Amino acid sequence: MSKRKKTAEEEAGAIDLTPMLDVVFIMLIFFIVTATFIKEPGADIEKPEATTAELKAASILVAINDSDEIWIAKEKVDERQVRIVLERLYSENPKGWLVIQTDKGSSIEKIALIADAARKIGITKVSVATEKS
Repeated sequence: MSKRKKTAEEEAGAIDLTPMLDVVFIMLIFFIVTATFIKEPGADIEKPEATTAELKAASILVAINDSDEIWIAKEKVDERQVRIVLERLYSENPKGWLVIQTDKGSSIEKIALIADAARKIGITKVSVATEKS
């Protein structure tokens, strides 16, 4: 068993993967840092169906369950506090959308309350989430 020395040709053929792994790792860190995380409203709802539903990204999610409880950021919010909570979330992301997720059994008054509060603080991009039928 003799040990053979590598020739210069064999050493030149080896590819050093360290720089490529460094670039991949830096890209991974970049995507993690710049990713937008969606804040869940916290209530399980069954969305109404619509034929014109389209997918949009949202930064502020408000849920209204079948017993007309309002949920924002996994917390039940009193209807008198909706505007204050929306102001805080909107100040964190002023370019964001507001999406109202309603249950089939929720009342239209709660949707109007949230949309009105959003309009008063300057949120112009408001939509209601539905399931595509």
